[in-house]
Parts: sequence; structure tokens; C-alpha cells
Amino acid sequence: MRAGERAYATLLDEIQTGALPPGTVLGEVEQSTRLGVSRTPLREALRRLASDGLVAQASARVTVVAGIDADDIRALFELRRALESEAARAAARRGDPRVFDTLAREFAAVDLADADAYYALISRFDAAIDIAVDNAYLSSALRSVRTHLVRVRRMARFNPLRLSASAGEHGLIARAIGAGDPELAVHATHVHLHNALTTILEALTEDPS
Repeated sequence: MRAGERAYATLLDEIQTGALPPGTVLGEVEQSTRLGVSRTPLREALRRLASDGLVAQASARVTVVAGIDADDIRALFELRRALESEAARAAARRGDPRVFDTLAREFAAVDLADADAYYALISRFDAAIDIAVDNAYLSSALRSVRTHLVRVRRMARFNPLRLSASAGEHGLIARAIGAGDPELAVHATHVHLHNALTTILEALTEDPS
């Protein structure tokens, strides 16, 4: 992996997991030393993160981790609804039913005590959607949204009941796509996104920090 790629991957993971919280100053000297890269690849990484919307310029020479609040999350979900609805519709029309039938069964059987396994299953579901849609522009836009969703999920408290409901909602979307039913796939996507947004905003209200 190139130095710039390595620096980007490390900083991305640290921002998404909260190891680098909003407002953290990303000084070139400090970060290049910490990551073991020169300033040129670090600047490349910071430019990519800025393009992702994950860092911002606090001043001409100061880069910080970008904040994210309830209004940002609402705006993100507005875009997510448009993109994921179209993706679900296209996948129901063009996807391999066997792939989505298998995913539906996996969502029904997933061990919700293992959150990492659950989110790995969601990642495979997302990848299956991208393959079924077969639209590079739509998939690229979805990847950008998913980059921010990792941060948003971390901001919400662990909620076993919501995780169980989410698994059921994903299973319904997968079954609808497998059945070749675009309208049901879109409706199930809308229900899932409404419930997810409501839960996240409630968590922020309970814990404004």
C-alpha cells in the first residue's frame, strides 16, 4: 500500500471510530510523524478526507476533523433515502434472486450479540446491491454516504432492540429484491431508513455530547 493510501486508511478508520473526535487538529508535523509518512502523502490523505467531508479547514493552515450534528444527519438521510430507494428498485429488477434470498436467510439467523458480525453482513448486503445495480455512478454516490454512516452509527448508543428490528428490516428488503418486487423493496427501504433516523436522533437527544 502506498504511503498516501496507508495514511488515508488509518485516519479514516480513526475518524469513523471516534479515536479522532470532531474538532481534533490534524497538524502536518504531528500526524506525519505519528503515521510514519512524509508530509506529501499526508497532504494527499488530508485532501481525500476533505473531499469526503470528514475534515475541514479551520483556518488557512489548520485542518480539523469535521463535526456532525443532527442537521447534518437529517441531510445525510435525505440523500440516503433517494439513493438507496433507487438502488433497491434497480436491484429488484436486475439482481440475482438467489443472492438476496441467501442474504435474507442470513439476516434471519445472524447473531445480534456480535455487532461486528452483523455489520459485516450489512457490508456484504451493500456489496450485493452494488453488483445488482451495475451503475458505477450510483454505487460511487452510495459509497460516499456509507463513509459517513459509519460515524453516525457510532454516535448512536448500542440498542439491542433496534439491532433486532434492523435485521428484520434488512431481511425484508432482501426478500423483496429476491422476489423481484421493486415497489416492496422501495417501501421496505423507506421504513428502515425512517426507523434508523428516528433512533439515531433520539440517541443524540438523550446524550447531546
